[in-house]
Amino acid sequence: MSKIMALDNENIANTYARFGKVIDHGKGAICYDEEGNKLIDFTAGIGVNSLGFCDPTWVKAVSEQAAKLQHVSNLYYSEPQVLLAKALTKKTGMAKVFFGNSGAEANECAIKAARKYGNDKSGNTKNRIITLTNSFHGRTVATITATGQEEFHKSFFPFTGGFSYCPAGDIDALEKMIDENTCAVMMEMIQGEGGVVVLDKKYVQKVAKLCAAKDVLLIDDEVQTGIGRTGTFFAYEQFGIQPDIVTFAKGIGGGLPIGGALFTEKTAGILQAGDHGTTFGGNPVTCAGALAVMSKMTPRFLASIEKKGSYIMSGLNKIQGVYGIDGMGLMIGFKVFGKEPSDVAKECLKQGLLVLTAHDKVRLLPPLVIDFGSIDKGLKIISKVAE
Repeated sequence: MSKIMALDNENIANTYARFGKVIDHGKGAICYDEEGNKLIDFTAGIGVNSLGFCDPTWVKAVSEQAAKLQHVSNLYYSEPQVLLAKALTKKTGMAKVFFGNSGAEANECAIKAARKYGNDKSGNTKNRIITLTNSFHGRTVATITATGQEEFHKSFFPFTGGFSYCPAGDIDALEKMIDENTCAVMMEMIQGEGGVVVLDKKYVQKVAKLCAAKDVLLIDDEVQTGIGRTGTFFAYEQFGIQPDIVTFAKGIGGGLPIGGALFTEKTAGILQAGDHGTTFGGNPVTCAGALAVMSKMTPRFLASIEKKGSYIMSGLNKIQGVYGIDGMGLMIGFKVFGKEPSDVAKECLKQGLLVLTAHDKVRLLPPLVIDFGSIDKGLKIISKVAE
């Protein structure tokens, strides 16, 4: 065991089932362990390193901002925060944004806003939120309750009340569940932690219409699918809907912690001064990094993501033993006959490829800047492991 792993075991809470590898440095879609072994990255830090390791534009933006102003509380204004907000609202057509530090915080914000929206209209009775089975929305007490997977609903009782779960894809069941006490439906366009399951487009459109008709807010959790990951800036663009609240995190910071919630004109005024807040949200350094990420989100760049995703799926379809392929853009899941996802991930690591798992699948979330040469090498390793 390396010295770093030993120190980890001695001093850090054992909340992660870590792989036996210390990552030392990287560039683009390639990184190296402490012994100098080269590794192809198909994980992007679980969808975080959208521009790969140490993108020059991102490094310059973060370094310069850190040398100028590393933090100022939200009692004051700062330029990077407002510029990022402007970039996001302009890109999406949304009206306002709230910045936090993670996906769970972004979803907490959306949950609070939805409940205030309903309670203000009803005298504190319209506050229940429906989520989908197999969903994942975070690990805080509220967001883990919102998560529609039984395996997460243990050990931490009592859980937060006010959540119900509807079978994904069943519009009739959802229509029966929505009542006068329902304030929102919360869903992912692609259930990432649930196994990279893409929701049916017609179903999603029916959900949006039902919510609009019932004056129930539609919250779209794009923590993993957002910021170009699926080939459009947000995945909902490919489903032909307009959510009332969109949450985001992961890829927007390019490696630094940032998340948030975007609001339409309908929902922009729900949260007022004192209703919600954060110490670190909208930090100047993280926002500078996020602006560097945003600068890359051109139509040409987004089109390249779709092209790379299609290329990977095509390659996976040619590998004997691989099946159950699903996904969109550079968010892809698949199964391997006779092998558990964790075993596939461990074997890929031995062969020089970083991959993830999600439920019953191997999950791929490569950096959005990955080149086709690295993709080919990664697919070759997957083919070898799947044999």
